[in-house]
Amino acid sequence: MRYLKHALTAASAAVLITACSAPEPVASEKLTATETTSKSTLQAVTNPQDASETYEILISGVRVGEMKVDRVGLNTKVFSEYRNNGRGPTINEDIKFGTDGFPTAWTIKGATTFGNKVDESYTREGDRSTWTDTTGTGTAMTKGSAMYVGQEASPYSSWIYARALLAQPDREMPVLPGGTLRLAEVETLDVTDKSGATIPVTAYALSGINENPYYVLLDNDEAFFATMSPRFALVRTGFENEEERLRNLSAEYSARRFEDIQARVAKNFDTPVRINNVRIFDPQTESLTTPKAVIVNGNRIRDVIEASAPIAANTTVIDGAGGTLIAGMYEMHGHLGQNSALLNIAAGVTTVRDMGNSNDVLGELDRKIKSGRLAGPRIIRSGFIEGKSPFSSNNGELVSTQEEAVEAVKRYANGEFFQIKIYNSMKGEWVPAMIEEARKHGLRVAGHVPAFSNANQMIAAGYDEMTHINQVMLGWVLEEGEDTRSLLRLTALRRLPALDLSDPRIKETIDAMAARGTAIDPTLAIHEALLRSRNGETQAGVVDYIDNMPVGVQRSAKTAWSDIATPEDDKNYYEAFDKIIETVTAMREAGIMLVPGTDLGGSFSYHRELELYQQVGMTPAEIVAWATQGMADYVGQGDELGSIEAGKLADFFLVAGDPTADLKAIKTISMVVKDGTIYFPNEIYPEFGIKPFVDAPEVIEAE
Repeated sequence: MRYLKHALTAASAAVLITACSAPEPVASEKLTATETTSKSTLQAVTNPQDASETYEILISGVRVGEMKVDRVGLNTKVFSEYRNNGRGPTINEDIKFGTDGFPTAWTIKGATTFGNKVDESYTREGDRSTWTDTTGTGTAMTKGSAMYVGQEASPYSSWIYARALLAQPDREMPVLPGGTLRLAEVETLDVTDKSGATIPVTAYALSGINENPYYVLLDNDEAFFATMSPRFALVRTGFENEEERLRNLSAEYSARRFEDIQARVAKNFDTPVRINNVRIFDPQTESLTTPKAVIVNGNRIRDVIEASAPIAANTTVIDGAGGTLIAGMYEMHGHLGQNSALLNIAAGVTTVRDMGNSNDVLGELDRKIKSGRLAGPRIIRSGFIEGKSPFSSNNGELVSTQEEAVEAVKRYANGEFFQIKIYNSMKGEWVPAMIEEARKHGLRVAGHVPAFSNANQMIAAGYDEMTHINQVMLGWVLEEGEDTRSLLRLTALRRLPALDLSDPRIKETIDAMAARGTAIDPTLAIHEALLRSRNGETQAGVVDYIDNMPVGVQRSAKTAWSDIATPEDDKNYYEAFDKIIETVTAMREAGIMLVPGTDLGGSFSYHRELELYQQVGMTPAEIVAWATQGMADYVGQGDELGSIEAGKLADFFLVAGDPTADLKAIKTISMVVKDGTIYFPNEIYPEFGIKPFVDAPEVIEAE
């Protein structure tokens, strides 16, 4: 299921991941729903006819892998693999079905996107189920049939769950190791293969384990046909011509869901709104004001007055209860989608700089947010440019020559983009011409270090900002000719502990960045996850919220990203993060601009990103000022956003505590205002299967 989650929601370079304690096994008395299943449908679930099936995996229209399914009687073998951006999961499954249509034995082996070994198993004997995954081993006694949800299962698992759910009277069932799966029919449509033959398929939303549903298509025989997201599609071979249509449909299905949520949770009042009795965080002084009241009219802050001032007639009052009001924060390294847009709002992130996306998908999302159809942050767009190679990330513009690269820059000079972002498979020698063209159009330049180049060359060429701290540090540890288009750009980080920051090569890079004003977007949280996540252990960055998350998120949390094969690897990966912190600290002390971004979807991960900068030497107050007014100024929006002042746009959030004393205060948000629209996170989180953290403030509507 985690493979499917990754494929559908993070098929781009970013991978959204959280960590937690292992979920509790489901009580046996809850696992009784399958006893009511229709016997005829149950027999059909196994689809016992021997057969072989193949499916194509595509990202943004580019074939990146395949899935093969071989069935012999009640036994099924599945092989699924794709590679995008030089990485991707490889999964081999052996599944034995019982006559009830539920797996009785299931082994899942292979490797995750970043190389962690997969060795998962499930067995059912009578009423006893036993499983082993990255969180450890669990057992449960069940009444009747029991459905196990594979942690690292291939997308084929969605067919297993969907077929079983179709046999349930209410199309839902409790599952192991916890939670409840649900299936809802979306629509029936006709699809056409390459020969022109048409068949009907039905789209379903499969939900209940993670924050968002997956969309699964079955044909009239209830055989697996496809699964898709706005960027990712896995479709039956022969129907690849339908993948773009299916991806667009998944975007529309998701939009309908979030449009419905928006209609229920977004609050706009006909009267001015007074947020009363709050202390305001002032980014200029990095301190809190005395008790104030903030008056919002439409999408702007009309006034900031003393809390004791009389309340005007015809005013809606929200009781701040002495809490702290903070301007909306900036997530500076996002790859935004519909699923993450609303969660960022709930986390106080009201602006996201998108660092690479499908231009059409992101453009449509931006339009939906601006129209008010969907809730989401303000979007600052980066024009993604990648060189064509076997390792390409299939985003934005892919180019084969310097001339094509320059033309891509020109296309991004249409007023919709803040900067261009250069990626791994670009040829380093093309970069100066690209930067020269960008300068003509007022576009900033950020990016990775192209393969076989180094950070010093990109700094000298004129990068305004380096993306990811590993992209800078790799130049200090790689051998001549090593290829960073592969996972090496991550696995080579285990070499970092041997670095001495007094090395003249390191000083040269840091001095060059400082002298040229080159900023760095370190993405500390993703490096912490990459280097310090371990199977069976809860990451330090998630302990404050993980118990409130859906069981699938909790379960996937105790999973290493990297292949920690030896004690030496364990030590080197762990200590590599210390060296990263040491390096970012040195950069800050040299006067280099740091930029806070996660590459993890923002939201809860963004809170952790900010928290980690305390290890770099920043104070909580300094961090909050930097994440608000500092970044608003950095992207040229400081006159309208970044602080809570009369005349500025109404983007801010309310917390009970004092973030200048304890940064963790930003993690318990009771209200968010974005562009004048009011949201209460305790109404949003249940839509994602998340237990709310704090109640909403009291609202007294004008009479």
